[in-house]
Amino acid sequence: MIAALPLPYPFELEFMQRALVAGLVVGIFAPLIGTFLVQKRMSLIGDGIGHVAFAGVGAGLVAGIYPIWTALAFSIAGALGIEWLRARRKTSGDLALALFFYSGIALGVVLASAKGGLGTNVIGFLFGQPLTVDAREVLVILLLGALVVGIVIALRRALFAVVTDEDWSGVVGLPVRTLNALLAVLTAVAVVAAMQIVGILLIAALMVLPVATGQLLGRSFRGTLRIAVGVGVGSVIVGLVSSRVWGLAPGGAIVLTAAVVFLAVALLRHTMPEGSILDVTDR
Repeated sequence: MIAALPLPYPFELEFMQRALVAGLVVGIFAPLIGTFLVQKRMSLIGDGIGHVAFAGVGAGLVAGIYPIWTALAFSIAGALGIEWLRARRKTSGDLALALFFYSGIALGVVLASAKGGLGTNVIGFLFGQPLTVDAREVLVILLLGALVVGIVIALRRALFAVVTDEDWSGVVGLPVRTLNALLAVLTAVAVVAAMQIVGILLIAALMVLPVATGQLLGRSFRGTLRIAVGVGVGSVIVGLVSSRVWGLAPGGAIVLTAAVVFLAVALLRHTMPEGSILDVTDR
C-alpha cells in the first residue's frame, strides 16, 4: 500500500515512503513524550535509556533474537531501574543516569564485539537508518508509537500533574510512583521505537529540541506540546528530503533540522518585541 502511493520526489520510491511513514510516527511521539520529560526536568533520561537499549541490541545479536525485542526488554528494565533509584533518593537523578549511561554502552560494545564487532547494522542502531527500514520494522514502529501516543493521551492530565508537582499529586490521591514508572516505561518504548530512525545516540535530541522550541513559542503546556510535535514532524520531513537530495545521513539531518529551528526561533524572539507574531496564543 505504501509503495503504491503517488508521492512526488523525493518520496516517489518505496524505501523513501517507508522512511517517511516511520519517521512521521517518530516525529509525533518523540516530542510528545519529551514534553513531559522536560517538564519533569529529566531531559537526559532518553540518553541513559538509549545506551541501555544498545546493550539490548548487543544481547539480541549474540542470542540470535530480533534486536528490537531485546532492546525493548533492556530499556524497560533500565528505565524502571533509573526511576527506582531516583524515587528512593539512593542516588541523584544525574548519577543514576550516568550509571546506566556508561554501563549500558560498555555492555553493548562488549556484546557486539563478541558477535563480530560494530558492523553496519550496529552502526545503524547508533545513528539511525530510516532509508533501510523494511515493512516489518515500519509496522513495529507504528505499533509501538501508537501505544505511546494512546497511553499519553488517555492519561495526559494525571501525567501532567505528576511531572508538574509530585507532592500535590500525592496529596490529591494520584498514584505518583505508578505514574512515574509508567512515564519511564513509555520513554523506553519511545527510545526503542525511534532508534532505527534517528539512532540511539540522537533520539534524546529529538525528544528535547522540539520541546525547547515549543517552550519559546507556547503559552501553556498544551501549546508547547502541540508546537513540539509540529516541529518534530517538520524536522523529519526536511531531514529526509535533505538526505535524499544531498546524500546526508538522515538521522543526523533530522536532528540538525530541529536544532536549526530552535536556534532560529530563539534568535528571532531575542530580536523581536513582545506581542509579535512569534507569540503563539493557545486557544
